[in-house]
Amino acid sequence: MKPTLSFSPEILLRAQGRAMGLKAAIFDVDGVLTDGRIYIGEQGESFKAFSTLDGHGLKLLREGGIEPIVITGRDAPAVRRRVADLGLAHARYGVKDKLAAAEPLLAALGVDWADVAAMGDDWPDLPLMARAALAIAPPQAHAEVRAIAHHITQAPAGYGAAREACDLMLVANGRYGELLQSHLQTLDGGR
Repeated sequence: MKPTLSFSPEILLRAQGRAMGLKAAIFDVDGVLTDGRIYIGEQGESFKAFSTLDGHGLKLLREGGIEPIVITGRDAPAVRRRVADLGLAHARYGVKDKLAAAEPLLAALGVDWADVAAMGDDWPDLPLMARAALAIAPPQAHAEVRAIAHHITQAPAGYGAAREACDLMLVANGRYGELLQSHLQTLDGGR
C-alpha cells in the first residue's frame, strides 16, 4: 500500500529541522489534544474528551523516533490518565511557565530547539512555538498563535489535529511509509 497523505514541500523542509529530522515534539493539552472545552461536574471534577486518532499519532511519533512531550497549564486527573494510557514518558502538568518546564526536559533528552516541534493554541504556548523549528496550531487557535505557526492543521483540536501534526513530522522524517507498512502486517505474516 502506497501512502496517500501529502504535505507541501515547504512545510516538509521545515519539519525536517536542521539535523534533517525532528527529535522531539511538545504538545499542549486543552485546545490541542482536546477541543478546549472543560466539563466540570457537580463535585468539581473535570471531564475531557480525547481523540483516539491523536493518541495513536503520539504512539506512532515515538515509534518513528520523535519523542512526544506533553506540557499543560492544567493538572487534571483525566490528562494524567490519558498520558499514562499512551505510555508517554515526558509530561509536565499545572505549568505556568511552559518554557521553563521545556528547557530542562529538552536538555535531559539532548535535544536542541532546532530539532523540536511545538503545537499550541494560546498565548502560554507562544514561547515554545517561537523557539521551535516547527510550530503547529489547530485552526481555532488564538490569532497570535496562528500568526507564528508554520502549519495550521485542517483537522480541529480534539478531532485529529495532533494526529495531522504527527503525520506531518513522520512524513518529513521519512518514517511514515515504513510505519504504515508495518501496520499492514498481521501476526500470521500478512496472509
